[in-house]
Amino acid sequence: MRGLPYRRLAGFYFFYFAYLGAFAPFFSLYLKAVNLSAVEIGVLMSLPQLTRIVAPYLWGWLADRSTRRLRVVRLTGVAGSICFLGVFAGTGFALLFAVLSAMTFFWSAALPLIEATTLSHLGDETVRYGRIRVWGSVGFIAAVVAVGYLLDWFEVSLLPWIVLTMMLGMLAVCWQIPEAPAAPHAADRQPMRDILRRPEVMALIAGGALMAAAHGPYYTFYSIHLVNHGYSKAVTGWLWALGVICEIGIFVWMPHLYRAFTLRQILIASFALAVVRFVAIGWGADSALLLLLAQTLHAATFGSFHAAAVGVVHQVFRGRHQARGQAIYGSFSFGLGGTLGGIASGYAWEASGAGAAFTLGAACAALGVGILWRWLRLGGQEPRAGLRS
Repeated sequence: MRGLPYRRLAGFYFFYFAYLGAFAPFFSLYLKAVNLSAVEIGVLMSLPQLTRIVAPYLWGWLADRSTRRLRVVRLTGVAGSICFLGVFAGTGFALLFAVLSAMTFFWSAALPLIEATTLSHLGDETVRYGRIRVWGSVGFIAAVVAVGYLLDWFEVSLLPWIVLTMMLGMLAVCWQIPEAPAAPHAADRQPMRDILRRPEVMALIAGGALMAAAHGPYYTFYSIHLVNHGYSKAVTGWLWALGVICEIGIFVWMPHLYRAFTLRQILIASFALAVVRFVAIGWGADSALLLLLAQTLHAATFGSFHAAAVGVVHQVFRGRHQARGQAIYGSFSFGLGGTLGGIASGYAWEASGAGAAFTLGAACAALGVGILWRWLRLGGQEPRAGLRS
């Protein structure tokens, strides 16, 4: 598509997910190294999801009213980066709670507003979304592998500096992305509350929350789980990377998957495979082969699930509702679901160990299968041949 700022959008996804690749897998190791308990680690690692319960909707509302999405991303990104500097002031739980809360409150504006901007730039060619989003997966792989080796060679105290570097990369790129005002749509006159009351919308949001909760033990304790079973940090990084390599494959292959299956079928299959994956991780960590096979399922539990869910959100939230629609979905799914999943996994881990924590995640995924099977009915809104505006 002419005029599509492909490289700049791809660059933002690269640095955003490189930041996640440095933070999500390894920050728990940093917190463990400064002698925080499992419950404290669970709480702190849940803060990115906790702040996403309210903050993205606030930023989405502001962006829709001002029609300047990128301005909101830039200003909140600067504020979030400044707040993160507080992590260098100490390692106490209260200080880190305040620093991470503030940092994630501001940075939570970035992804939903960039998603809305990307889809607006794509217009009728949203089937190409995966080809842009795949660069986020590349960034995650580059970061998670490099940081894994760095933390084997250097002290884990290096990690906050690496995370800060990724934030500055995001800021540099987002100042280069042009605005893409949302085109007027007939749905502009429909109140947001009427959209949210639709059964398929409630089912999608509930399902997203359960999938995020299912990943709570994974994003909070997976690295600790592997290190406890004798795997090095470099191997841990490669296992994280394997999952995202498979995610890249599914993003590239998604147009073919859309032609063969409906969005509803893709979502339900993703949940079913999540049940298998988290049981295998929780109880089979002594088997490197089983861990490898479980990581290939990241293609489903994140890749195909995320692409299909974004497609449904783009269909049901139209026109001026796009930014808030992406924000609402992120708030309740990744925000509320991720928070509850992370905190619950900390208590389950402390009480009964890794097996119980990951089994809890598998149970959330199983409940998601039931909800989507019963209530996610997209009808004529669901084409087989890709995402359409």
